[in-house]
Amino acid sequence: MSRPPLPPFTRETAAQKARMAEDAWNSRDPVRVSLAYTEDSRWRNRSEVFQGREAIVAFLTRKWEKEHDYRLIKDLWAFDGNRIAVRFQYEWHDAGGQWYRSYGNEQWEFDEHGLMRRREASINDIAIAEKDRRFHWAAPGPRPADVAGLGSDPF
Repeated sequence: MSRPPLPPFTRETAAQKARMAEDAWNSRDPVRVSLAYTEDSRWRNRSEVFQGREAIVAFLTRKWEKEHDYRLIKDLWAFDGNRIAVRFQYEWHDAGGQWYRSYGNEQWEFDEHGLMRRREASINDIAIAEKDRRFHWAAPGPRPADVAGLGSDPF
């Protein structure tokens, strides 16, 4: 299975890969998201470390059962060869209605077929008031073209 664009990445193809990941994650479909990763993909997400598509699906299922009305924006930070670094923000609320904005960075490594074989994510959550939300679009679904990315100041 191949997942273009393929490494080595250019600025354009790395940004395209980041937007494709953003759109997939905004679908909140664990199986769809897992197909962008190798069968034995290794992940570190916050303090969790796991490997393989089955573990990815289980993790994402748990994640989106907790993080309601999830909306994500990713922004290319750096790239080189078969690696991409992104920064991101996402907003969500818990079962009690408390909203959060989560900030983070991811480092990605791809195989020759364009599948991600390694993902490392560092994430911090900040409680916000609902009136302070920035990301408003019908969810699940991709960010509309008229919703800006992170820009130069994510805070």
